[in-house]
Amino acid sequence: MVQNDLITYPAPAEAAGNSDFTVRVRTLHGEWQELFCYNVKVDMHDVRNASMVYFDCSGPVEVEVLKNIGVVKEAVIRPLSSGLDCAYNGNRVAFILDRPRKLSLEVNGDRFHNLHIFANPLEENVPDLADPDVIYFGPGIHILEEPQFHIPSGKTVYIAGGAVVVGALVCEHVHDVTIRGRGLLYMSDFEKTTYYRGVQITFSKNITIEGIITVDPPHYTVLIGQSEHISIRNLKTFSTRGWSDGIDMMSCSHIDIDDVFLRTSDDCIAIYGHRGEFDGDSRHVTVRNSILWADVAHPMNIGTHGDSENGGNVIENIVFENIDILEHHEPQRDYWGCMAINPGDNNTVRNIRYENIRIEQFELGELINIRVVHNPKYNPHPGKRVENILFKDIVFNGICENPSRIEGFDETRVVDGITFENVVVNGRQLKLDSEDILIGSYVHNVNIIRNKDSI
Repeated sequence: MVQNDLITYPAPAEAAGNSDFTVRVRTLHGEWQELFCYNVKVDMHDVRNASMVYFDCSGPVEVEVLKNIGVVKEAVIRPLSSGLDCAYNGNRVAFILDRPRKLSLEVNGDRFHNLHIFANPLEENVPDLADPDVIYFGPGIHILEEPQFHIPSGKTVYIAGGAVVVGALVCEHVHDVTIRGRGLLYMSDFEKTTYYRGVQITFSKNITIEGIITVDPPHYTVLIGQSEHISIRNLKTFSTRGWSDGIDMMSCSHIDIDDVFLRTSDDCIAIYGHRGEFDGDSRHVTVRNSILWADVAHPMNIGTHGDSENGGNVIENIVFENIDILEHHEPQRDYWGCMAINPGDNNTVRNIRYENIRIEQFELGELINIRVVHNPKYNPHPGKRVENILFKDIVFNGICENPSRIEGFDETRVVDGITFENVVVNGRQLKLDSEDILIGSYVHNVNIIRNKDSI
């Protein structure tokens, strides 16, 4: 068992760095250790270079950050729910990190040349590298012989801290596969026209992803197609391409997503039915304890694609819990909504719970968008129905001039059963009026449960 309470990882000499910041960490009053600042591209609308560091810890850690050009006039640590304050003077920022967290340090109001700080928990049960079922990528650069590496059943792919693997990983028609470690899956040099995903999981079961960082996949970070019993924990990603969603699920069940950081240039999380070669409903999906940063499109999106010609699919029993939303920016009005349920293709979406969601100031969009839609770009037919949706303990502090929307499609394609329990906007309870929510036609049974302790 590892006894250290702070572990840092040297970067390969060839790794792409960013010199905006110099970062050091130490245990309380211990010896300083300098971290390598990786360059990570963000925001498809205007691609810019941000910084990222990572390390492992088990307790309080002192963090010192030097801004290498200019002075620090202000600094903030997000998500704001972390409650972490920092001190700054001249070009120096300092704070104490209380435990493993995923943070954004933003200096002088700049969210696009910011510093991402990923403090992982200490690794447990590190695989035996002598085990023939372990595929090991140690510290250094590893360029895969083929751009996509197909993993057989029963294997563990271990990407160690300090490793950078250039390529994509595929689990296709396999079972009992683990992808884990602390290193990077690096795809920033892939051609923009190549639709490789960071990790592709199709027609598979019992797959685990844990701990790795993905940088700039040309397409989704993780595609899950017609698969079941999938666990994703402590995944971090950045993307800047068209359709570079975070985690997209199509015709899947029993998916558990925990403690992820997704900064993407399309939907952070999307849950669909049938699409392409994947058939079937989607159900039993949980996303919790995570940070969603949609530089483009939705942080959370449900319902767009389904089996339109055969009556549609059912997407049901979905939970989003304990989530921080740090951005939502979408110029196209039809794709607004931090929390969006927009079924097309004869789909039914039901039994969805959003609970303990904190939404910070975002650039452009809406808080909530629930509509049965017919989007000719994607849907031969409109969606069928939305029912039994709960929003509980939702907090937004900021300015949003666009009211949320709830709307059915026609008398047979309706929204029925929406409950808002303790949804608070700038310290006051949500109101069913044109300021907060526009309720359109074919909507039934919208209810508000107020928390007496709220303003």
